[in-house]
Amino acid sequence: MKMLTKMAIALAASALALPGISVAAQAAASPIALVGDVKAEKVITAPDGTEQTILVEPTAIIPGDRLIFGTDYAHGGGEAVNNFIVTNPLPTAVRLAPDADPALEVSVDGGKSWGTLAALTIANPDGTTRPAAHADVTHVRWVLESIAPGATGRLTYPAIIR
Repeated sequence: MKMLTKMAIALAASALALPGISVAAQAAASPIALVGDVKAEKVITAPDGTEQTILVEPTAIIPGDRLIFGTDYAHGGGEAVNNFIVTNPLPTAVRLAPDADPALEVSVDGGKSWGTLAALTIANPDGTTRPAAHADVTHVRWVLESIAPGATGRLTYPAIIR
C-alpha cells in the first residue's frame, strides 16, 4: 500500500510539474506564469459533530481518496493575452471525479480531440462505440478567452485515486 501511495503522489506531482505541451509551448512566448499543485480532501469532525472538508498536502493516499488538482495563473505582462490554453494530463493513478464540472473540456484520447465528457465516445474493439466515462479522461483543459495584465486565477478539477 505504501508503494501505491508513493507512486500516486509521484505521478500527481509529475503531471503538474510537466504541464501539457500546449501550456509549455504557449508559456514560453507569454507573460503568464503557471504553478500547479495537488491537495487531498480530508473531512474533519468538530466537537459538536458537524463535518467540514478541508484541503491538505497528500501524505498517505489510498484508492478511493479524493484529490483536487489545481493550476494558479498570473499575468505579469503589460498587454492582455487572448485564448490562453492550460492543459493538464491526468496521472494514470487517478480518474476524473464524477462531480467534476460537466462543462469541463476533456480528452479521452490523449489530447487529440476535445469536448465535454457527455459529447465524447470511446471506440470498442468490435467497432461499436460507447459513451465516454469519467475513468476514460486523459486530459483536462481550459481556454481562457482573455487574461488582463495583473490578473490571477485558479483552475481546478477533482479526481479520485484508482
